[in-house]
Amino acid sequence: MKSSFWEAGHKPTLFCAFLYFDLSFMVWVLLGPLGVQIASTLHLSPAQKGMMVATPVLSGALFRMVMGMLVDHIGPKRTGLIGQVIVIVALLVAWLHTIESYQQALLLGVFLGVAGASFAVALPLASRWYPPEHQGTALGIAGAGNSGTAIGALFAPGLAMAFGWNNVFGLALIPLALVFVVYSIYAKDSPDTPPPKTLGQYLAVLKDKDAWWFMLFYSVTFGGFVGMASSLTIYFNDQYGLPPVIAGFYTAACVFAGSLMRPLGGNVADRIGGIRTLMIVYVMAAFFLFMMSFGAANKFIGLAVVVAAMLSLGMGNGAVFQLVPQRFRKEIGVMTGLVGMAGGIGGFYLASSLGYSKQVTGSYQVGLIAFAGLAIIALIGLMSVKTRWRTTWGSATTAKV
Repeated sequence: MKSSFWEAGHKPTLFCAFLYFDLSFMVWVLLGPLGVQIASTLHLSPAQKGMMVATPVLSGALFRMVMGMLVDHIGPKRTGLIGQVIVIVALLVAWLHTIESYQQALLLGVFLGVAGASFAVALPLASRWYPPEHQGTALGIAGAGNSGTAIGALFAPGLAMAFGWNNVFGLALIPLALVFVVYSIYAKDSPDTPPPKTLGQYLAVLKDKDAWWFMLFYSVTFGGFVGMASSLTIYFNDQYGLPPVIAGFYTAACVFAGSLMRPLGGNVADRIGGIRTLMIVYVMAAFFLFMMSFGAANKFIGLAVVVAAMLSLGMGNGAVFQLVPQRFRKEIGVMTGLVGMAGGIGGFYLASSLGYSKQVTGSYQVGLIAFAGLAIIALIGLMSVKTRWRTTWGSATTAKV
């Protein structure tokens, strides 16, 4: 007999996974909300602004694979503790020594990528406690920690105006230290832990074509989400002339919308099927990204279009990770790292391409249309595998069409 969601699993660990994920994502994209003010001080070009906010995203993508391996070898809790210490030290050094050049900003971005790699820790930490029928909901709740990107957008520009943007790095240490303590005490590794794998076993996963499909699908949904979260403060400042604080508020609204849709996406996928949910998501994301590329003259209409795009992408994030544990339950650690890495690479591409598009053409249109095209490619790919998935590993609740 199936238990209800709240009777299953381990609630303190689920809460810790969310909290760790949330604060990690807050600092992962911190250079984005501060981007307008940092760019003004360091005299950055549009392409440099794009690369500055994209660097933590790429770094996070690469570190996710490393963190995924560590999860399988030493457990998610220990891996999370190591990641938090690295990020805290990096921010402490940046705060005490100050960021005075473009190169130093990029270097900080590399270390902030470790915070982005929290994805490969928080999701297995939560997932291993829950049975298959509750995977979408559990991972949706843990994954809602990507709302941390909204916290950064909401508060960082205002704090930078009041105390200076470099001091924001020091202020961020306060909640990070508190979460470190809570996580240390209450997070627990599940007793249902698969044995560590050899490097050959990690590479073997890449021989499975389904792994590559999931990497493609997540590179669009999460890549779009985090790429936008990193770039929107700069986008609203450039496109509508909004001051940094107001641009941060607009960004926070968009990111909150996308974050809140992640658990809903997982829950909807539990009910109607992950494939059906993803098909709807890709159509909506492509449409709204295409609309966004034309840059609505009215800032409120522009905000509504961006919110709609982020809602679509956020729902897609939950739907993808409703399917992944069903297909790769025994390899969830390494698959979380691989799929998360692909998502980060998608985010790096979007954030950096928007900067280059702005510098070369004077607008963001080319970059946004290209990413809308990727959503269509993902939709076509999903349609090509849906029948095989449903008739092999997909069940009536996981891969309905």
